[in-house]
Amino acid sequence: MNFIVIMGRLTRDPELRKTHSGTSVTSFTLAVDRDYTADGGERETDFIDCVAWRHTAEFVSKYFPKGKMAVVRGRLQIRDWTDKDNNKRRSAEIVADSVYFGESKKDGDGGGPFRNEQHEPQYTEPSSDFAELDLDDGDLPF
Repeated sequence: MNFIVIMGRLTRDPELRKTHSGTSVTSFTLAVDRDYTADGGERETDFIDCVAWRHTAEFVSKYFPKGKMAVVRGRLQIRDWTDKDNNKRRSAEIVADSVYFGESKKDGDGGGPFRNEQHEPQYTEPSSDFAELDLDDGDLPF
């Protein structure tokens, strides 16, 4: 199983591009803090490359500028390639299935996800309306 979730801040504005066939793709990098500190007390940060396609790419490009907190859910992809000096190279990146706002609504974000679906991003406040059921415990099937 190849499933990964990371949360961090964008290090630069996303780069939205189009393929020859017109498919949207955007690349961005997240600065992800490690959850422990080194002996010297400094927290280390990993810079993780991400790529999003189609509607998710357009969403990221529109709503996630440099410095914005994002949660990316997707898969790790390893690519082998050859550089201009004919040296073999290897790169790792996250292919994003979903991108979420990483900050609360009060901080200016909706907090909701956007997936590879054809609809506008939406955020719905959680409901706290609970109804009391008028049942005797003996009526429950468990």
